[in-house]
Amino acid sequence: MPKSRTPLTLGWEAARANAVPALIIQAIMLALLVAYYTNHTVFSGLNRLADYKNAHGLSFVIVASITAGAIIPEIFLVLFFQRGRPNRRNLRNLLFTIPVWGFDGMLVDLLYRSEAAWFGDVATLPVVTAKVCVDQFGYNPLFAAPFGVLTYEWKNSGISMQPIRDLFTWEHYRDKILPTLLATWAVWIPLMAIIYSLPLALQFPLFG
Repeated sequence: MPKSRTPLTLGWEAARANAVPALIIQAIMLALLVAYYTNHTVFSGLNRLADYKNAHGLSFVIVASITAGAIIPEIFLVLFFQRGRPNRRNLRNLLFTIPVWGFDGMLVDLLYRSEAAWFGDVATLPVVTAKVCVDQFGYNPLFAAPFGVLTYEWKNSGISMQPIRDLFTWEHYRDKILPTLLATWAVWIPLMAIIYSLPLALQFPLFG
């Protein structure tokens, strides 16, 4: 990697590139949080969503994850970059992203439920802070970011074993995972503080 393109520089550039959509999403989520605690209509509507999630459990988690992580992005790809013309590559993408995001969603839901068991399902400053720290400085650097980078490098390399071998080297973590983490933290630390300020049953639906 050239000296001018350090992991810190790459992470900062990625965070800047995502700044506008990130701020929009953060603003929407903050508005939902405020409305949940101040507006009866929003409170009732989100609680119905929470009830639906509780009633359907793992099925809801898998379908929501696949929809948000695989199907909607592929639809956007077709509409905005392929002039509305789907092709075989889109099908190949979905065959890869559907199981990946389904698996990822199950892990995230397990994380949220585990944190509620460890710290409590309450929106206090110590509890929210603890959950954000476990999520963003434990789960994310130790699993989520390496897994995310690995899966797409594996796909883009033609299902080669080389990305798996590279995964356990410091150079790979420094050059690929650290920039990913920096860009992720800029978006997700504020978002997770908002998400963890809501009841457990709403955390996964709004994460989606």
